[in-house]
Amino acid sequence: MNEIEAVGAEAALSEAPPQATVSGGPERPWIFGFIIAPSAIVANGVIQGGVLGFLLSQQGIGSKVQSHLIGLLALPTSLYFLWSPITDFFVRRRTWSLVGGLLSAVLMAAAFHQKDLSSTPALFLMLLSACLSQLVVSSCGGMMGALQSERSKRVAGSFYQAGSMGLGALSVSVLIGLSSRVSRDTLSLAAAALIGLPTLFALAAPKQDQLATGSFGHTMHRVWLEFKGTFLNWRAIPYTLCMLFPIATGSAVGLIPGIAKSYGVNGDHVAWVNGLVGGLLTAGGSLVGAAIPARMSAPVVYLCVGIVNAATIAVLWLGPMTPATYYVGVLLYLFTVGTAYALFTAVVLEFLGDSGKSGSGRYSIINSMGNIPVLYMIEVDGWGADRWGTRGLPGIDCVVGGLGAALLLSYFLVRGKRVRG
Repeated sequence: MNEIEAVGAEAALSEAPPQATVSGGPERPWIFGFIIAPSAIVANGVIQGGVLGFLLSQQGIGSKVQSHLIGLLALPTSLYFLWSPITDFFVRRRTWSLVGGLLSAVLMAAAFHQKDLSSTPALFLMLLSACLSQLVVSSCGGMMGALQSERSKRVAGSFYQAGSMGLGALSVSVLIGLSSRVSRDTLSLAAAALIGLPTLFALAAPKQDQLATGSFGHTMHRVWLEFKGTFLNWRAIPYTLCMLFPIATGSAVGLIPGIAKSYGVNGDHVAWVNGLVGGLLTAGGSLVGAAIPARMSAPVVYLCVGIVNAATIAVLWLGPMTPATYYVGVLLYLFTVGTAYALFTAVVLEFLGDSGKSGSGRYSIINSMGNIPVLYMIEVDGWGADRWGTRGLPGIDCVVGGLGAALLLSYFLVRGKRVRG
């Protein structure tokens, strides 16, 4: 572990007792690709993946209203750090993952059972389901941070992102395909099964003892030391910049279909390229992260992939406006977005350091910071399209993302030379 990578681990481990870590047994880092499934299906499948939008359109709800409703239901993915610290207390993190996933499945089934999905009861149930599904995310973060080897953490992060995107995309195809063939009641049961059954993979999570709490004062002192070691440290600044810079955000994924017509691509092909095929390709890109040796600095590799990702969307910016350009540019872009997401999780885990007592809470805060550039780059990409037309969208994404990655990469490389010197 180099000087930069030690940011959160040093202070946390200096006070945390040994029982705060994984206790024996196989770590099975690949299992996180399935443990994350409930959150993936709720957030990346039902809410933001297109299932809810499709069902609302069948009810005659227009795009403007759909965007408002989906935006509301997507809020828990950015705000879950407010309630996720609970997964560090009372019971094991894998128990919290089970509770969050199963309750989320029940509530989503109850929401789908409503006749009008835009009604207040249906929206409330879906919002609560989304909030509970985020307990799975925070639990996964705490459990991944408790893995003993850097190699296991790198593999866990890759499978975690692959499952998040691949299973989300798969659930979209299943639920939209069933919607025209079965009743709403049957569809609600299918949604519950897709969310709830993978929750049971948490039972196969790496064995982790319930963290010893001691007195309340002692516990809070430990938590403070861990937060201080992670965030109140000069070495945390470059990690924080990695979270906040516009590096391979994937923000153009939802906007690119809007410019497909300019490249001569019809709706059916867009549905395949940007739908299931694109989702599975993104998941495949995430698995590439597992093949990258753990000895390679996660921030450096992440920033390099960010530059490559900017180069792939440049194909749409600078290439001829033909279907072939669209297919090549989009598929390469989606694949590298997946790889970048996996390495982003590796950076988050390095920033986190050892899970200790507050791993889930600290992971949630760091991960939530990483959602900020996704949100502002959606606005930046939209502005580029309005200002310069079709090529403006990929052009602004390429320039801003590539420049941000290059600047931070220069910092890490220069700092690395100074450390070695």
